[in-house]
Amino acid sequence: METRSVLRGSGADDGRCRSQSREEGDRVKALITGITGFVGQYLAEHLLGCGDDVLGINFDDHWPADASAIVRDRAALLRWDLPHRLPDATRRSIERFAPDCVYHLAAVSVPGECGETEPKEQAWAVNVQGTRCVVDLATSLAPRPRLLVVSSAHVYAPVSRERPIVDEDAPVGPKGAYGKTKHEAEKIALCAAQDGLDVIVARAFQHSGPRQAPKFLLPEWAEQFARPGEGPIHVLSLDSFLDLSDVRDVVRAYRALIERKGTKGCYNVGRGESVRSGDVFRMLSELAGKPRQVIERRPGLRQEPIADISRLVAQTQWRPRITLQQTVADTLRYWQVRHVG
Repeated sequence: METRSVLRGSGADDGRCRSQSREEGDRVKALITGITGFVGQYLAEHLLGCGDDVLGINFDDHWPADASAIVRDRAALLRWDLPHRLPDATRRSIERFAPDCVYHLAAVSVPGECGETEPKEQAWAVNVQGTRCVVDLATSLAPRPRLLVVSSAHVYAPVSRERPIVDEDAPVGPKGAYGKTKHEAEKIALCAAQDGLDVIVARAFQHSGPRQAPKFLLPEWAEQFARPGEGPIHVLSLDSFLDLSDVRDVVRAYRALIERKGTKGCYNVGRGESVRSGDVFRMLSELAGKPRQVIERRPGLRQEPIADISRLVAQTQWRPRITLQQTVADTLRYWQVRHVG
């Protein structure tokens, strides 16, 4: 299995929840947009496990059926359908809560919903105009919270197989619709930073795990392997090279960025290693215990950017802890249980 590690810097994350920017014993009050989404739920679970107080924003005020008990019981949920006007009741609740930090995760990210090369209207509205609304909210609060805006590796210009590694200063030039909306969202956030708002931009590389919808590489394949029968597995390509993290590591990185004094600007959040999609398929096949025919929709080499996470590691001491093998195994098991149930 090919992996290419891109991890420089010193120090190690011991995995404990600790505040680097507040007095010992202080409770951190966190507001999360997009809390009911795949990553939002994992972030809420992590923050609550660290002793933080969590308030969530969603386009409606209902938790999905698979939301964990800890999040349902301990995180209040408010309605705000970005980028529409913030309801007065929601604003009052946020002002009473007085968040120390805001994690802005709400976005349209599924390719079919976002568009191919040009953003669809809803994707532009939520990803770009919605970010402006969240920035305006953070600016209006007193005291002003720190703001972490989740962006994407898709903002980077295409890379070659020979030079796939990108740091935060690598050329930006998104070709796809999602990357274009995230680039615009970044510009809004960084402009607010120049005006005095405490802003961090997290450029997240691909990440996965249990509960992710089967519209992305790993859960799409895992769900097919978990189905009864011996039918073929349909994939896009077995010869794609990408940086694939575990969502549970990614949300730890988000909190580490918020909690560390002096973090500002853009940070790559990824595993820092290149993996071939065919090796992910092989892991699934071995774990499932049965060979399956594979049908590639678009065979051929594809090279995605690989994260240089040196800056993140140096400034937060965060490191990925969950192996790719564990992520694959946990995701497959999730879908096996779903199909049995």
